[in-house]
Amino acid sequence: MMDPKPRVYLEEYRLKTGAEDYGMSDEPWSRKKFKKKFKIVIVKKDENCMEFDLIGIQPAFANAFRRLMLSEVPSMAIEKVMISNNTSIIQDEVLAHRLGLIPLKADPRLFEYKPEESSENDTLEFSLKVKCINNPTQPKDASRPEDLYKNHNVYSGQIKWQPVGNQAQIYKESALGPVHDDIIIAKMRPGHEIDVQLIAVKGIGKDHAKFSPVATASYRLLPEIHLKRTVKGDQAELLQKCFAPGVVTINRDGEAVIKSARYDTCSRNIYRHDELKDTVVMSRVRDHFIFDVESVGAMPPEAIFIEAIRVLKNKCRTLIDILTK
Repeated sequence: MMDPKPRVYLEEYRLKTGAEDYGMSDEPWSRKKFKKKFKIVIVKKDENCMEFDLIGIQPAFANAFRRLMLSEVPSMAIEKVMISNNTSIIQDEVLAHRLGLIPLKADPRLFEYKPEESSENDTLEFSLKVKCINNPTQPKDASRPEDLYKNHNVYSGQIKWQPVGNQAQIYKESALGPVHDDIIIAKMRPGHEIDVQLIAVKGIGKDHAKFSPVATASYRLLPEIHLKRTVKGDQAELLQKCFAPGVVTINRDGEAVIKSARYDTCSRNIYRHDELKDTVVMSRVRDHFIFDVESVGAMPPEAIFIEAIRVLKNKCRTLIDILTK
């Protein structure tokens, strides 16, 4: 018997709410009940990606965290591009746009929002000066640009940090600059040159997408799959093919077994086969959210989520202050 979690069932032609589920939006919110049910479980994490579960939370809160990570957690990005020379084939405005979208590994928590006048507390300055020339040591039968020219490709790794004020004493050069050194900015030929000064400031994704600290931030409901009867032989193999890889396995006796429903796409392919329609119950748990967060590199994904919580907390405090005045 399945436990009484709030579920939505995936039937052939409709979605059906479980009989024990009266709708989370209609339930009165209880702090005691929330503390008892709510859990955060980190499933996997590396330098830039994290998958974690938010359990026992309402959809409004889950969506709020997703939106905050995308659009209101700040990051540093190039805001102004001062072009001294650009004889490449890329127009000035396109070059400035490309430079603005290069993710920077500067930690935004160490900087302030820029007022009217900039200072070392709110601004980072960079320079990019590259000139393409013929390679004097090229082989006689050379035909590749790599052999014919020097600096024919302009990469993000050629952007150099220019300390402002006492920044050189506070930050290490390795801690500032583009996250990746191999982002291509432009292609040039002999006689082409790019000489620009760059100013990076702190901002949020709501103002411009370049300030968003995440490449992706998404969530989905936890899938659940239960077998209603024993499935063996050819039917077991067909059942396995109806689901995403790794969801269904076949044991030594030739029986289908649900191994991990977590990564199923809930496509309902099983309903295409009349002989298998009655074999499984597919559902999704409505208060169990699987989050996938991929950072662009400035902050680790767990720090981005914590910052989203802080932003929501400050919003709540502002609302309470307004209501209590």
